[in-house]
Amino acid sequence: MQQSGEKNPGTMAAIIGLSPEVVKEICAEASSAGVVKPANFNSPGQIVISGSVEGVHKAMELAREQKARMVTELVVSGAFHSPLMGDALDGLVEALRNTDFKNPEITVYPNVTAKPVREASQIRELLQKQLLSPVLWQDIIQNMIADGLNFFYEIGPSRVLCGLNRRIDRNIPCTPVGTAKDVNEMLKEF
Repeated sequence: MQQSGEKNPGTMAAIIGLSPEVVKEICAEASSAGVVKPANFNSPGQIVISGSVEGVHKAMELAREQKARMVTELVVSGAFHSPLMGDALDGLVEALRNTDFKNPEITVYPNVTAKPVREASQIRELLQKQLLSPVLWQDIIQNMIADGLNFFYEIGPSRVLCGLNRRIDRNIPCTPVGTAKDVNEMLKEF
């Protein structure tokens, strides 16, 4: 992906305060300036776009004209979840082909479909597709809640996903687990 980003330079931007439909229309209009697509549907009113510098900058301009509450270019090393990552696809396909997959013991909600999956062959296929497809985070969390999940942990050094989850549904708790000590405390709960 790094090599793909170096070969096909691009950027990403967060757009806050516009509907998914409006952001898709903006991207379609801005595509005359260069590649630009929605890349992350994070939470209500928060969508990240990705593509060529020219395409993303044009979409940012159009989002401001549409009165987006905030439009911010992100500091990233590539145009992730966009066609500009296409050069990385062969390497990913090869890595996935050489990886032994087993059916998971718990349900997986892939970024591409946001729908539950329990078959290894489907997971392999969807991991390949997610390289160039948008992340449907809001749909994933809503589907998990509809399926009965009522508590989340965010494992890693950040609290970004817990923040997004609060915007999706304030009634569902999310606990960040960012250190080894936090992991040990979490495991005591089980």
